[in-house]
Amino acid sequence: MADEASDTRTALLDAALAEILAHGIRRTTASDIARRAEMSRQTLYRYWSDVQALLAALVTRELFAVVPHGGSVVSLDQLADRLVETADRIQALPLLARLRETDSELFARYILERLGTSQRGIHREIAARLQAGQDAGFVRGGDPDRLAAMVLLIAQSAIQSAPLVAEWLPHEAWRSELRAAIVGYLAPAGAPR
Repeated sequence: MADEASDTRTALLDAALAEILAHGIRRTTASDIARRAEMSRQTLYRYWSDVQALLAALVTRELFAVVPHGGSVVSLDQLADRLVETADRIQALPLLARLRETDSELFARYILERLGTSQRGIHREIAARLQAGQDAGFVRGGDPDRLAAMVLLIAQSAIQSAPLVAEWLPHEAWRSELRAAIVGYLAPAGAPR
């Protein structure tokens, strides 16, 4: 039964993603999602209270799919590479591109006005990696939660604003400068850069 519920949730999330990519969020209804998933609206409402709750679950799923979990890093360079690669994957998500393109006010609300499950999960993952880096001596001292919050802000800002500065920072330059910002921020005092 648990597998069936998981399959149903997955089918509904997949249908929501397809509808949003095709029509944008404002034009996607519970009926559209249910129809695409070949289910009833009542089935959708068994799992989520409304389309906004389903959207939040979809964003969380899509973000967590590209965030690496676990695995060790042995240097600040390796940590910075992993953070930049993750930011690059997030920036390339079709869902985020569509939100930015068709629903910029909603996109801004999720970025500027609320700290969601996705951001909290990413923060936890970054904090754990920074704590491990501190233990190994390649990340500067300080409260790992605070350091992780600033790294999250740096990366989130770089992700959401990348299209605005593309004329000065084409893709590879964007990656390089984001990496430099992360390394510069996290390097222990006196460490070679």
